[in-house]
Amino acid sequence: MIILLGSYKGGCGKSTLATSIAALLASNGADVVLVDADKQSTASTWAADRETLTGVPPVACVQKYDNIRQTLLDLNTRYSHVVVDCAGHDSKELRTAMTAAHVMLSPFRPSQPDLDTAPKLAALVDQAREVNEALAAFAVLTMCPSNPAITEISDAQAYLARVGGLKVIEPCVFDRKVYRDAICAGKGATEMTNDKAKTELVAVWSAING
Repeated sequence: MIILLGSYKGGCGKSTLATSIAALLASNGADVVLVDADKQSTASTWAADRETLTGVPPVACVQKYDNIRQTLLDLNTRYSHVVVDCAGHDSKELRTAMTAAHVMLSPFRPSQPDLDTAPKLAALVDQAREVNEALAAFAVLTMCPSNPAITEISDAQAYLARVGGLKVIEPCVFDRKVYRDAICAGKGATEMTNDKAKTELVAVWSAING
């Protein structure tokens, strides 16, 4: 199964989600490879840090740029799960990954500049489905405020639903320090001690793996 983390804007927590999902799958016994297709190399740095740890399941990692379609298809024959982290903008890596992926998860912060990129991303999904009809594309809100009085979450989800093209999942990822700590430590959020973050990540994975 190829799971693509892709967005049209950086700074939305894409690499954090990619690494945490890879770690979650590995902890469930899956044979996972993380493909770092972002030249900032956040995911591969995380994987290198993880190799120094004991007591955590391994996550293989490869770096690949430009046209990554065939690489993903080949890796999918050797691993049960291929998690792909692409740069947060329109790129050859993102477009070619979309033609191979089974699932694309696109994170959005609940802010208008982030949400305004949704129509462009939805258009890329439509183009990719000309080659990959089975691509399931989801949107998830990240870095959400935890104050229940703020309506940003419901407002953002309603906006994304109106745009169309991406299925908006109900689980959200809130703005928690544990996510930043996890990626710096070579761990997934589910491997940290914050139960709320664990619950969020499991809920996100369940929503896109149904």
